[in-house]
Amino acid sequence: MADLTDVEARVVDAVDEQWVVDRLTRLVAVPSIGGTPAESEVQHLLAGWLDELGCDVDLWQIDLAEAATAADAPGQEVERTEAWGVVGTVPAAGSGPPALVFSGHTDVVPPGDLRLWDGDPFVPRIVGGDLHGRGACDMKAGVVASLAALAAVRTAGVRLVRPVALHGVIGEEDGGLGAWATLRRGHLGDVCVIPEPTAQAVVTANAGALTFRLEIEGHAAHAAMRDRGVSAVELFTVVHAGLQELEAERQRDADPRFGDARFPYGLSIGRVQAGDWASSVPDRLLAEGRYGVRVGEPVEVARKVFEDRVAVICAAHPWLAAHPVRVTWTGGAFASGQLPIGHPLLPAVRAAVADAGGGQAPEQAIAAGSDLRLYAAAGVPTLHYGPGDLHLAHGPLEKVPVTEVVTAARAFALLTVRSCGVR
Repeated sequence: MADLTDVEARVVDAVDEQWVVDRLTRLVAVPSIGGTPAESEVQHLLAGWLDELGCDVDLWQIDLAEAATAADAPGQEVERTEAWGVVGTVPAAGSGPPALVFSGHTDVVPPGDLRLWDGDPFVPRIVGGDLHGRGACDMKAGVVASLAALAAVRTAGVRLVRPVALHGVIGEEDGGLGAWATLRRGHLGDVCVIPEPTAQAVVTANAGALTFRLEIEGHAAHAAMRDRGVSAVELFTVVHAGLQELEAERQRDADPRFGDARFPYGLSIGRVQAGDWASSVPDRLLAEGRYGVRVGEPVEVARKVFEDRVAVICAAHPWLAAHPVRVTWTGGAFASGQLPIGHPLLPAVRAAVADAGGGQAPEQAIAAGSDLRLYAAAGVPTLHYGPGDLHLAHGPLEKVPVTEVVTAARAFALLTVRSCGVR
């Protein structure tokens, strides 16, 4: 580690690895899949820990009716009967908004086929220094690293000049409900770090993502005389080929921060349903998918590009010209987002990571949507840095190295005292 001030050395030394492992194990053990009661349970658990650390805690029930009707709401892809937001703010000598915010989501995606896991995805286990389990890297490790930084400041007896806050949010995986509700409640700050897994890089931009549905109309007939019908499945192959051409075009001149990513603005069909009888020509097909939004591209523009291309595909086909594909936008709407070029948060985070023993963190962009765009849109400069590798997220091999969680906690502790000042 670099030469640190006495206060900086104290907060770094105060990061307790066993405390980190204990909290992360307990957090991963809560099966907080979006839309389930455990999504609320994990928020109450986090609120209790923040209270133990002496934070001023704001725990509130999110108004789901408002979220369903507000013009700026990000949309949801799962049904919820309740949802909770939680913010913990460390008291400081001075007043005003937090100089630094950490924002981490506590919801996780379903585990999928349990046969592909080495064990129960919600029974966390450490193997070879890695903690395994659903949500381990995406992103409960980042939440715990942020929490551990606040604990280290408290243990070291450091009195901050300005506050630091931790936002625990839900619904990130299906649109960003929690972050939207937190910002709408007035919880802002000078800058924000979202500790998503970044594989030891600093992420300053992310692509957006939109969810779409295609409805394709064919004409039913007996399969023995299929030439009398028009197969919606065969029509879909025409539409899909045209959308793949659109995808290829949209990868050109991508932001260089994406590096060698093949599909920074990917277009993927995730679900297809057609027909109601094996011996009938299918007369209807539904396809749902994800469509990438370019960095800096307004969502409305991205939607129009997609809709216009579908119209062009239909116009070139005799049947589809008379029976055009219907496009609807469903679920979450992730705009792109980025840290303003030249903002001092980037060098500040890089310096904290290096001084905490994390090496030189390269700057990158990611193709996944995130809450970054909501904080950026609210006027809070934001970036990602956190433990774990996003490539392991959402899969049965999800894990996070404990050493990375500890290093991130140390970096966050340094960033806290440097951003908030010490009395």
